[in-house]
Amino acid sequence: MRSTRALIYTGGISHPFEQAAPVLAQLLNEVGFAAVVSFDLNAIVAALQDDPQALLVIYALRWGMTQHEKYAPDRAQWALQIAEPARHAISGHVRGGGGLLGIHTASICFDDWAEWPQVLGGGWQWGISHHPPLGPVEMTLDAAHPLAQGLPNFSLMDEAYTQLTVSPAAAIVARVTAAGGVAEPAVWTHQYGAGRVFYDSVGHDSASLSERTHRQLLQRGACWAAGI
Repeated sequence: MRSTRALIYTGGISHPFEQAAPVLAQLLNEVGFAAVVSFDLNAIVAALQDDPQALLVIYALRWGMTQHEKYAPDRAQWALQIAEPARHAISGHVRGGGGLLGIHTASICFDDWAEWPQVLGGGWQWGISHHPPLGPVEMTLDAAHPLAQGLPNFSLMDEAYTQLTVSPAAAIVARVTAAGGVAEPAVWTHQYGAGRVFYDSVGHDSASLSERTHRQLLQRGACWAAGI
């Protein structure tokens, strides 16, 4: 397998990204990627421009944080308004044929950028989307989807994102169900321009990323998105 860089942008509030992002990097390295982890979006964008074949990975919780005053104590460190050069670089990368892997909070990121949900194939709707507390969830795979074939359904401790927007063009790979809830689209594939996108709404922490079937599904999705 040829080696492809995986450029992982991470960081944000309420999630153990410092512990989980290296686990994500390791599972990508296991299938032939050379993973780089950074908390600096500008550094990731610069690396992406230097290596258009790289897989862009968004595993972060960075957004404007203007929706509620409860975010006020964290704004100075974590609030983000994505600059136009970064928007252009990310959308251009995918539209031009580059791969994108979005995990968990990626659907909440970049709320001031209207194109981002179109690139990702879906997104968080403030005032509509929500999730129950971290707890046991069931993941049900669509056995007909090529990336799910041969994999069993599995259980996790995670956050079940509910009422995300999902593009009609996205192909659902798996659905998530929390206790007392209904099955929600959780994992999908999507094409934006010439680029491939794989999004997985679970992956709250290293334990979730390390669950055997989840790990395999992420590896398959990353390879598919990168065209490997």
